[in-house]
Amino acid sequence: MSLVEACTIVLGDLLSGIGFDDAPLDRLEIIDDGSALPTSWPITANAVAALAAVGLAASRLDELRNGVTAPVSISTYHAGLSMACSSYLTVDGKSAKFRDPFTGFYEAANGRWAFLHGNFPHLQDGVLKLLGVTTVDDVARAVRTRDPFDLEALGIANGLCIAAVRTRAEWEAEAQYTAIKALPLIEFERLDNGTPRSSASGDQPLSGLHVVDLSRVIAGPMAGRTIAEFGGDVLLVSGPGLPSIESLVIDTGFGKRSATLDLASPKDRATFEALIAESDVFLDAYRPGSLPGRGYDKAMLTRLRPGLVHIDLDAFSRSGPWAARRGYDSLVQATVGMCWDGENPPENLPCQPLDYLTGYLGALAGMVGLIRRMEQSGSWAGRLSLARTAHWMWNTYDHLGPQVDAPSTRPSIDDARSRGYLVPYDTAFGAIEALRSPLQSPDWRWLAPPAPLGSHMPDWI
Repeated sequence: MSLVEACTIVLGDLLSGIGFDDAPLDRLEIIDDGSALPTSWPITANAVAALAAVGLAASRLDELRNGVTAPVSISTYHAGLSMACSSYLTVDGKSAKFRDPFTGFYEAANGRWAFLHGNFPHLQDGVLKLLGVTTVDDVARAVRTRDPFDLEALGIANGLCIAAVRTRAEWEAEAQYTAIKALPLIEFERLDNGTPRSSASGDQPLSGLHVVDLSRVIAGPMAGRTIAEFGGDVLLVSGPGLPSIESLVIDTGFGKRSATLDLASPKDRATFEALIAESDVFLDAYRPGSLPGRGYDKAMLTRLRPGLVHIDLDAFSRSGPWAARRGYDSLVQATVGMCWDGENPPENLPCQPLDYLTGYLGALAGMVGLIRRMEQSGSWAGRLSLARTAHWMWNTYDHLGPQVDAPSTRPSIDDARSRGYLVPYDTAFGAIEALRSPLQSPDWRWLAPPAPLGSHMPDWI
């Protein structure tokens, strides 16, 4: 089976699964120029499928809104690189890739392993306190005497990011696996009935559409960034004082504006509700229950804006005993059996496919929701999770088998630059280079470079 054939199979299953069976596949070109990722996982097929589906949805919106039937072209090599997007970001000539050395695998008791995530200071400090140590140097010693499942349970109870590293068989024995398996990859729900809504045409598929982006690190912001690529007016709304990682703010900030609002302030709540009242898509990538706990559940949001498309992204899904559990790509990988065979030391995949795939799928959900709003009326909701995306990846692995011709190393920044994949930008952060979008069409582009958090007023343009 060729790589293009494999990608086409995965794409067909994806489109059928979300009810986008009439996607304009005749506009799609998949260019087979090999794989970029050094892994036996067939991640390239998932990446091409997710990105191609996004492109086809954008093309359909362009047709519905502007009368344009835009072609969609994607390279298999470039799609693979997009799963490691932040690894190709430079600021003033230096790699901006960030990962705190605290985060990673630790040998635990009984020949087991634990994964600790501490990329944010409050998470790292919480783990140190839980372990009863005061320095990072003491962490490995403390974990070595502990049962990783006990640590995981304590971590969940304290809102921290600790995972017992599992084999696939161990993950599939968990109640959370059973709950996630029962869910579709993107779970769509019609929230209400109403008249079909359209909007003025523009230069791009989503021109003139307003998107409220409430997200941080990495999947949610990638969904907003992808929508911005097609002309959507995406406003990232952050709370005051929340920790951030600058390289990820840059990497996921293309095309967006960024404002700060405090939802504990009556004045800022009024501003927030005014934004929603003129929005088309609402993206919520905070922990389940966080925004509803502040009074902004789906019913409230659709009362403010009938016809809203609401997208939820989280770590472990809305269902099962871990529905409210915190999680990030690397931690979910460790939990769902993607990193450990039960014998050799565990290691994460050479990219962050759960984040980037879920981000692209989140953008796809938003665009399919907009298509349904135009064609069928009503308000729509789409739900996704990193763990459900992992299940999709496992299904792809089972269907296609391991990739046999993977490269031995991931391309360097110089390699990506020599292939013409890096684009320079002048920004408030400095001179940056970033991986250009893997979806290519003459009129699809980000309209602005990334900006620091809170750089803009909380209003629509």
